[in-house]
Amino acid sequence: MKKKILGLRTTIYKVSDIAKAQKWYADAFETKPYFDEPFYVGFNIGGYELGLQPEEGIAQTKGESVLTYWGVDNVESEYMRFLNCGATEHELPQNVGGEIVVASVKDPWGNIIGLIYNPDFKIKK
Repeated sequence: MKKKILGLRTTIYKVSDIAKAQKWYADAFETKPYFDEPFYVGFNIGGYELGLQPEEGIAQTKGESVLTYWGVDNVESEYMRFLNCGATEHELPQNVGGEIVVASVKDPWGNIIGLIYNPDFKIKK
């Protein structure tokens, strides 16, 4: 039977200033967007889409019920690099079992960016 759910494709962060966010995310993720329009900015991060969309209306407090983790080789150094880019602390780096380490920061617009080192995770096709 053919799989119906093919896996993660896109994570979108809502921002109040898409031009400033485009620059901040380009610096923080060390890549330029492949799609850059006033209504959407798209980055290819290791084969996955990170999208930015302008917030509609007045920016509201962001919930913390969904967290996307971006894979890294060293959580501690990337966590510090994101803080140096202007992110704020959310969850300090911590081992969550085996060799898996996670942490998270908030971007200047209050979105949570998770970082994870998980040597056991392999992309299945």
